[in-house]
Amino acid sequence: MARTGRRPGNQDTRQAILTAAREAFAERGYDGASIRQIATSAGVDPALVHHYFGAKDKLFLATMDAPIDPGEIVPRVFEGDLDGVGERLVRTFLGVWDSPAGSSAAALFRSAMQHEWSARMLREFLVSQILRRVVAQLKLDPAEAPKRAALVASQMAGLVMVRYILKIEPMTTMSQDEIVYSVAPTIQRYLTEPLPALAPATAPASAPASPPASSRASKR
Repeated sequence: MARTGRRPGNQDTRQAILTAAREAFAERGYDGASIRQIATSAGVDPALVHHYFGAKDKLFLATMDAPIDPGEIVPRVFEGDLDGVGERLVRTFLGVWDSPAGSSAAALFRSAMQHEWSARMLREFLVSQILRRVVAQLKLDPAEAPKRAALVASQMAGLVMVRYILKIEPMTTMSQDEIVYSVAPTIQRYLTEPLPALAPATAPASAPASPPASSRASKR
């Protein structure tokens, strides 16, 4: 017998879970949302959420209609020496965008430019599903990790906008190799090289002291 107040496992259950999950992730973020909270909002048992979607990261990807699973792709970037991680990251990134999945990814970015909800979801996707995995693999200093991740994101988002959204030439027609060899060194620097230290602020020059009143009087 189904529990009172709970939805049975019918065709509407999956959609009810997705609707509740979208609201939860948008309002509370990936870390703040829980399977139990989402199940309660959807009117189902938490076991049904796991039945339809598995772990929380898989549910999140389903709410985004994500064209890729970063959990499968990001580890490939680290299959090699650390010095080549920037090149492999950019090459993998371009491989996704230049594949059929790129059309769906472009749609996500365009939507994020127009709707605050989409922007929040895309931000959560980039931070929790991609950048966090990169940071964990590199074992970065926790004090520097957020800044390094944000710098990488700025470079990658800019590449997306110029090559795939705005389609500014010659970036649109440049080969993957050209872009990799141009962009990868910057990504590598952001990830593994020392971050530049801020120079101490230069104290403003002191204004010249006014001459004593007696001196001013003597010049009259």
